[in-house]
Amino acid sequence: MIYDKHIFICINQRAKGAERKSCGEAHGMEIVDAFKKKLKERNLTIKVRAQKAGCLDICDFGQTIVVYPEGIFYVGVELNDIDEIIEQHIINNVPVERLILDKTKLK
Repeated sequence: MIYDKHIFICINQRAKGAERKSCGEAHGMEIVDAFKKKLKERNLTIKVRAQKAGCLDICDFGQTIVVYPEGIFYVGVELNDIDEIIEQHIINNVPVERLILDKTKLK
């Protein structure tokens, strides 16, 4: 199936004691479940899928999701950001600027 919006949510978990953080340690699956629930409740007319994903390799910036087809990476995503992402980006096609990855900070 082809989706109008496809949301990938990192749930990667690294071994205990690993040097780098990982998204799944904080609340990766909670974010996946919340996105799915809230999208279903909205009963949208567009085709949207939210799904778990492996490492997106930018865990140092906090919980990461990426929205396609735009390829916009959101970082530091919290449960209370989900409604804003759905309303602003998924429905109205306006990215949530405050959560977008600042690519100048990539190594």
